[in-house]
Amino acid sequence: MAAKPRSPYNSSVADRVYEALKTRILAGEMAPGSRLHQAQLSEELGTSRTPLREALSRLAVEGLVELLPQRGARVVDLKLEDMESAYGARLVIEPAAAALAAELADPAAIKKMERAIASHRSHAEDAKAVFQDNRAFHLALVEASGNPFLSRFAESLWVGRLGRTIYTAQGEPLALIQRDAAEHAAIAAAIAAGDPALARRLTHEHIAGARELLHGSGAEPR
Repeated sequence: MAAKPRSPYNSSVADRVYEALKTRILAGEMAPGSRLHQAQLSEELGTSRTPLREALSRLAVEGLVELLPQRGARVVDLKLEDMESAYGARLVIEPAAAALAAELADPAAIKKMERAIASHRSHAEDAKAVFQDNRAFHLALVEASGNPFLSRFAESLWVGRLGRTIYTAQGEPLALIQRDAAEHAAIAAAIAAGDPALARRLTHEHIAGARELLHGSGAEPR
């Protein structure tokens, strides 16, 4: 039986709008706290209000956008306590995921982490790119656990943290970036070696150290 023709408006339009807006926010093109004017965005993206509203709702669920009753929407600007909560959740999720990943030691998953580490090292002078590489490593780490529920939760935590500029208040950003990459490599090596205890410990130490930087330097930790 032939497939039923799709209507002019379908989920693919909302998907396109969602990806476009998400990309802009993650790239810092839409500043934290800035208003999102639906009329302007509809014109820029060449779409109607319906898929735009659907995309904004999805971004709100992910923690990137705040919907304002009768006032549209704006890019989320998170406070210190929000960051603290996110780090507390990461300290529960990511070390456990690392241990599960080490039990599986999937070569493809390990390669994905290694690619993120290599990209991280190559972008040492580009703070935005480094953050994306950082995020890619940690999400690949959780994905390597083989548990899609953990992956979705980790994604929501990382997305919700993107309202702050990273590495801008550090005294020695290059040294810290290199240290991050080295710690990521050690975690990936423990996973590749099939050592759950070591993978869990190294991941916990890495995130706990990052949380300390949140208080010590005022910069966005890793």
